[in-house]
Amino acid sequence: MTTTHLLYLHGFGSSPASNKARLMAAAVASRHPNVTWACPALNASPRQAMNEVLQLVADWPRATMAVVGSSLGGFYATWLAERLGCKAALLNPAVHPARDLAAYIGENKHWHHPEQSFLFEPVHVEELRTQEVAHITHPERYFAVIAKGDEVLDWREMTCHYPGARIKLLPAGDHALSDFEQHLDEVLGFLDLV
Repeated sequence: MTTTHLLYLHGFGSSPASNKARLMAAAVASRHPNVTWACPALNASPRQAMNEVLQLVADWPRATMAVVGSSLGGFYATWLAERLGCKAALLNPAVHPARDLAAYIGENKHWHHPEQSFLFEPVHVEELRTQEVAHITHPERYFAVIAKGDEVLDWREMTCHYPGARIKLLPAGDHALSDFEQHLDEVLGFLDLV
């Protein structure tokens, strides 16, 4: 099934201005102009972020929509793929963000707008805990690009969370997937955009 609607979800403290989001947006616009594209700025509250995303895609066709998620966005993308039954491409996806982001409770700066800050509260950790997907149900719907050199997340944990899924395991790399442009065609190929 080809993808007609594509959602991109950024990571914690990131934004639609991230390098990966901009590369995806440019590739979709130039190569697949008929695809409906959305890359919202996500609320610090996981519950509110997903409520807003569900509203955004409420009219999208489930059978032909897909989601791409980076880091925390990969966690959200997994939650959405399980809930909506759509395809998901994951870029160094967070697996246990409730555990990992507890250290960031308090005020945080946005990566791409350091003059702006956001408050990450204890309740947000609990919201993440309730969104955890214990195991994926349809591995064929998933494609993950995972870097062994990720300095933030453990590549083994990421890989083990997606048994049976298509995984591109990079021998080095970093959390930001600085070489994302080299993997873009493979991600687009998996998404099979119209």
